Amino acid sequence: MDANRRVVRTLVSKLSSVSEKTRIESLIELRQLSKQDPSTRPIIAESGAIPYLAETLYSSLHPSQENATATLLNLSITEKEPIMSTRGVLDALAHVISHHSSTSAAAAVQSAAATIHSLLSSVDDYRTVVGSKREIVYALVDILRCHRSSPPRTVKDSLKALFAIALHPLNRATMVQFGVVPALFSLIVNDGRVGIVEDASAVIAQVAGCEESVEAFKKVSGVGVLADLLDLATGSSMRTRENAVSALLNLVRCGGDVVAGDVRDAVAFGAMDGIADVKDKGSVKGQSKAMELMRVMVGDVRSHGDVRSQGDVRNHGNVGLNSDSSFGSYMNEDSGTSF
Repeated sequence: MDANRRVVRTLVSKLSSVSEKTRIESLIELRQLSKQDPSTRPIIAESGAIPYLAETLYSSLHPSQENATATLLNLSITEKEPIMSTRGVLDALAHVISHHSSTSAAAAVQSAAATIHSLLSSVDDYRTVVGSKREIVYALVDILRCHRSSPPRTVKDSLKALFAIALHPLNRATMVQFGVVPALFSLIVNDGRVGIVEDASAVIAQVAGCEESVEAFKKVSGVGVLADLLDLATGSSMRTRENAVSALLNLVRCGGDVVAGDVRDAVAFGAMDGIADVKDKGSVKGQSKAMELMRVMVGDVRSHGDVRSQGDVRNHGNVGLNSDSSFGSYMNEDSGTSF
């Protein structure tokens, strides 16, 4: 440990060198250390590396930016508090993803999005903080909006970050304001890859839990798209169908009788079999939600009338739930091949 500490301190001291070559070499070694030896992560954080890493995210040199963001990603696995408590880190991450289509290195954008997700993976309070950073939310949505030119891995990491942000109910209205609903449905309709559709539908299920989503879904015929995902003939995965069930149920909870009628009409042709399949073969949570949605579909007014008064709907227009959707596996550290 003492040897590691000496090595780390030497590397961190080089981050302030006037030589760009020396700084990049130090960044590369810190990235490798933080990936290969988890015991070095707290040492790197304690040695004062995080402010230097944050500053480097503004670098115009892609190798510096890439290695700094990858190191932050690795540190975020275990050193969330030191990162979140360092002034300027979130602004630096916002800078990287905000320039995803211009000056930022593609690998740095991916690492930055993955870092945001990692920071939010276990601490609820951080979701409030990150959700208040409007530049971060807007940039993540913009990556989805530009999905045809964004690398697939970056799109997936942005979806994961948005999913984590949406777990805090009060963040959902901001996401809707920034256009997340059309961006998500565009992904589902135009991308088609199973992993992307599963992840996008997971975010949709969360975002559906706010009153602002009712009108946003209507503008993109979202209920109809979700009904299509539930139609067994479309071949959607079980995870996608569970997410579609959760999204429709959340929409009914926030929209009441009018939305329930729209959903009932949309699922009348083919989707009911998909809901029944989730009820019979889905996860425990998925089965429960499918049964609840089926009660709404057969006209049990009490079913959606009661749930509308749950959680935060009365006070904030949001369904107060921890997680209504099923997300795929998460990438938690620098893979060594993707960056």
